[in-house]
Amino acid sequence: MKLVLASHNPHKAREFATLLAPHDIVALPDGVTLPPETADTFVDNALDKARAAVRATALPAIADDSGIEAAALGGAPGVRSARYAGEHASDEENLAKLLREAPAGSALTYVCALVYCVDDGTAYVVEGRCSGTLAEQPRGDGGFGYDPAFVPDDYDDGRTMAQLTPEQKDAISHRGRAARELLTVLGR
Repeated sequence: MKLVLASHNPHKAREFATLLAPHDIVALPDGVTLPPETADTFVDNALDKARAAVRATALPAIADDSGIEAAALGGAPGVRSARYAGEHASDEENLAKLLREAPAGSALTYVCALVYCVDDGTAYVVEGRCSGTLAEQPRGDGGFGYDPAFVPDDYDDGRTMAQLTPEQKDAISHRGRAARELLTVLGR
């Protein structure tokens, strides 16, 4: 099945192409503008984006909103993960701010709300989570975003998400877990 990905993020496109195989992940046309992520929840932001992609393309769409929640910061940055250090902040700037504000070793959770939406308005929502702790400093060159400082609980060797192979990361990540749940909804 063809699924339009309601994102212009090339990292997410690559991840979802792998995670949702055998479905064909189609890029959102360049001229399509997605609504801003102004909702208070990951689910509501993902729903808004998926519905916009369906309206623009008339194809079934998927959208996610994902981020990181730091227990020491009361769940921040949460839905503001991509803009934590400012509206146009880079991944490196967002990560640096998290490392300044949360203590090393504190609890983190990656969250992914993934929505599948069709043109009659029907939407299915799944969620994936991955728990871990904050590293003292960034390590590894794989992944993106907060991965260099996220030490997942699923492995006991201290590696960050950025030090895992893509297959290891997909097996435990919040997006991987949400994608496997969505595959079940889609009947594979």
